[in-house]
Amino acid sequence: MRVITFLFLCFLIIPIAEIYLLIEIGQVIGAVWTIVGVVSTALIGAWLVRLQGILTLHRAIGNLRSGEVPALELVEGLFLLVAGALLITPGFVTDTIGFLCLTTPIRRMFASILLSRLIIHVNQQSQSSGSQAYDVKFREIDNK
Repeated sequence: MRVITFLFLCFLIIPIAEIYLLIEIGQVIGAVWTIVGVVSTALIGAWLVRLQGILTLHRAIGNLRSGEVPALELVEGLFLLVAGALLITPGFVTDTIGFLCLTTPIRRMFASILLSRLIIHVNQQSQSSGSQAYDVKFREIDNK
């Protein structure tokens, strides 16, 4: 499925699902409690995104200090950005997806998948473009 088609379906289906779910939950627990639920998930989500972002930043800095590229942490940061946007969007469907993005094992799994696809795509593109590819090898230098 193309990315444009996927995004179009998301922008069409998710708001409809949000409205339906908000109406159904509002009929069961009342409008005030539904609003309290939406606002509280946004506040809790914002706090958790901040906490997870700080932890991810510390891991990235640690990788940089040890001479490693913090690729996984950068992609995790992207997922945290998406989680934050989803969590401040009113609704329970977006909150559920946002909280899933905050769950560390799930976030790392999706980040690893995305990172591996990006690496494969870049390698295939450089081989098919006809440009000369360079293999760079690094060796560790012991400073002791």
